[in-house]
Amino acid sequence: MRLKGQVAIVTGSSRGVGKAVALALAREGCDIVVAAKTDEPHTRLPGTIHDTADAVRALGRNALPVKCNVREFDDVQRLVTATLDEFGRVDILVNNAGAIHWAPLAEWPAGKFDLVMGVNVRGAFLCSRAVLPHMRERKHGRIVMMSPPVNVAKVAGKAPYLVSKMGMTMLAHAIAGEERESGVAACALWPVTMIESEATRFFQMGGPLEWRKPEILADATVEICCAEPSRVTGRAFYDEEVLRELRGVSEFSTYSVVPGTTPAPVCREMVE
Repeated sequence: MRLKGQVAIVTGSSRGVGKAVALALAREGCDIVVAAKTDEPHTRLPGTIHDTADAVRALGRNALPVKCNVREFDDVQRLVTATLDEFGRVDILVNNAGAIHWAPLAEWPAGKFDLVMGVNVRGAFLCSRAVLPHMRERKHGRIVMMSPPVNVAKVAGKAPYLVSKMGMTMLAHAIAGEERESGVAACALWPVTMIESEATRFFQMGGPLEWRKPEILADATVEICCAEPSRVTGRAFYDEEVLRELRGVSEFSTYSVVPGTTPAPVCREMVE
């Protein structure tokens, strides 16, 4: 219960990585604001904000489900206002909500470009901007971006997507520098391998033999939020790196979707 009494907003937490992160933080004592668009059952996708909230409550923590489209300024402002009204504080923001599309530049529909930019970098910007005044006031906060280290050498075939994701990382670097004296730490976190999710299934990004469970990112997020600010702020981590450095873990087979397999480092190779 290293985070007992703290409050975390996790975007995109109705399913997948976001839900895993919300539950991992709850196990460490956090009350959770479940922020996502899905508040009623979807015909194709599992999970709602209420399902995740119920799972958090089952762990003995408080949960506030809030329907929120992170692209919309008013939605984000309502999200933060509702959090402060309910809990009186925001200690952690995990910018997990994401949109994905890969294609050569000439084949990107303008609408897809707007979507990935809006959800990824605009959403992270709006949410971070909204919580920073409160974090400054309390001289405490953690902001985690689910985004990779910045490397422009690997953007061919997925440029707008990686521009949006690396933009999130640039926001983390900026916040780390700008808020260093105010007690707010910010960093980026990226998986080494593909993570089992609705996105990897829908886009046929490999199969179970090549996937890890979302809990590896969830456990890494917990360690970032529990660490001394100076150890994490301004950095762009891989999940394995966090768990080695902050938890002392060097064996990751328990996270493989198929026991006994060692998934290839596809996500790391995407940006390195």
